[in-house]
Amino acid sequence: MSDASDHRTPSGELVLSLKGVSKHFGAVSALTDINLDVHAGEVVALVGDNGAGKSTLVKVLAGVHQPSSGTITFRGKQVTLSDPATALDLGIATVFQDLALCENLDVVANIFLGREMSPLKLDETAMEVRAWTLLNELAARIPSVRIPIASLSGGQRQTVAIARSLLLEPKLIMLDEPTAALGVAQTAEVLNLIERVRDKGLGVIMISHNMEDVRAVADRIVVLRLGRNNGVFYPDTSNQELVSAITGAAENSVSRRAVRRQAQQEQREGGQP
Repeated sequence: MSDASDHRTPSGELVLSLKGVSKHFGAVSALTDINLDVHAGEVVALVGDNGAGKSTLVKVLAGVHQPSSGTITFRGKQVTLSDPATALDLGIATVFQDLALCENLDVVANIFLGREMSPLKLDETAMEVRAWTLLNELAARIPSVRIPIASLSGGQRQTVAIARSLLLEPKLIMLDEPTAALGVAQTAEVLNLIERVRDKGLGVIMISHNMEDVRAVADRIVVLRLGRNNGVFYPDTSNQELVSAITGAAENSVSRRAVRRQAQQEQREGGQP
C-alpha cells in the first residue's frame, strides 16, 4: 500500500474540521472522539459497517443532533450547529437517502419548496430560470423542469435533490448513499454529478457501502468502526485493507498503520518536523 506521502495534500481551503466530536444517547456512545477534515474541492468517503456511526455523524453536521462534546470548525470558525436551519445558513447542505422529494410536484417546485424567491408572490419565471441554471451546471439529463418527480428515474431524482442542495450556494454537501438502488447507467450519472460538484470547489462527504463507487470519486476514504475513527485510506488501497479496517479484522493493525500515516501527514501540513 502506498504511503500517505505518495498522495497529494489537499490544496483547497479547509472547509470543515472536527476535533474530538462525541455523541451519546443516554448510556450509548454513538460517536467517540471523531476527528475529520474536509477541504474545498475534495470528496471524502465515509465508510463503515451498519452501526459504525456514519449516519449519526452526518446528522450532527446537519444540525439534527447536537454533539455531546468536541469542536466543529467551519471555514476557520468554531460553530454550534444547533438546528438544520443553522447548518444550512452556514453553508452545509445534506441530501439524505430518502431525498425528501414530492412525487406530485414538478422539478421547479421541488427545488424551491419552502425557499420560494418571493414571500408574497411566486416568481415562476425566475424560479424556472434558476432551476435550469442549477441543472445545467450539473450537466443534468432532465428533459424538462415542468415534469413531475414521479416520472423521473432514480438517477434523475438524485440529480434534482443535488441541484436543490446547491440552491443556497453551500460550501459543503453531504450525500447519504447517493447511488443506493440505482442501475449501472444511473449510478454513473450520479458519480459524474459528484465530480462536477467537487469541480465547483465544494467539499463533499459521501456515505456509501459500494466500494467501487467510493474508489471512482473519493479523494480520501475515512473508516468508522463502532463510532470511532478507524483509519484514513486512499482509492488505491486494497480491498483487503479496507475490509480489515471496516470489520476490525487482523486486530486493526491495518487501521493503526493508516492512523499513523495520517498523523504524519497532518504534521507535515502543519509545518511541524
